[in-house]
Amino acid sequence: MPRNKYPEETVKKILDASAKLFLEKGFEQTTILDIVDNLGGLTRGAFYHHFKSKEEVLEALVEKLFGDSNPFERVMRDDNGLNGLDKVKMIMKYSVERQFSDSERTILSNAYLSLLSNPRFLAVQVKDTQEVSCKIEPMIAEGMADGSIKPGNPKFLAELFMLLINIWLLPTIYPCDEQEAMEKIMMIKQVLDGMGFPIIDEEVLAGFGHVLGKLEY
Repeated sequence: MPRNKYPEETVKKILDASAKLFLEKGFEQTTILDIVDNLGGLTRGAFYHHFKSKEEVLEALVEKLFGDSNPFERVMRDDNGLNGLDKVKMIMKYSVERQFSDSERTILSNAYLSLLSNPRFLAVQVKDTQEVSCKIEPMIAEGMADGSIKPGNPKFLAELFMLLINIWLLPTIYPCDEQEAMEKIMMIKQVLDGMGFPIIDEEVLAGFGHVLGKLEY
């Protein structure tokens, strides 16, 4: 039986085979045996050497797909004299484009979101929320300095914003349908507008509408 001497090639084979099966059969319907059967002679042992479960495979796939285009790097590259508020808006725009830019990302996003009721994956989501709020904080501070955002505590505002957007809006954590999700977004808009952080404008609302139409409830 052929053996792959290069671990990165084995991982790539597993991720490629898994992505194909998740897209064709769906995440829940795909078994580890299905994945192994599509590895070109590699064994189940080779799979378990790199991944403990298909949930770990999905996590790696999501990280690989969405890590290819960093929205923060794009904003820094495409700055063009944007104020602090506009930079945060661009981050949101690029993030949405990256997450739902094609059918493959949409399917994998929905598969990942369905796992967020699992404490392990919820912990990953919370950690990601904390990390992104730290990256957005300097932009909010810049907005407070240039007048596009009302002066205040940029750290707290960044944390509140990300908790509302990245946790409260998740239907797997706080169940809701598409209409209720849009009502939540309008409430978030009212709260943030009242705090002098008018991040949700008509363009952002349109982007949210696009995303909500692709989520599975």
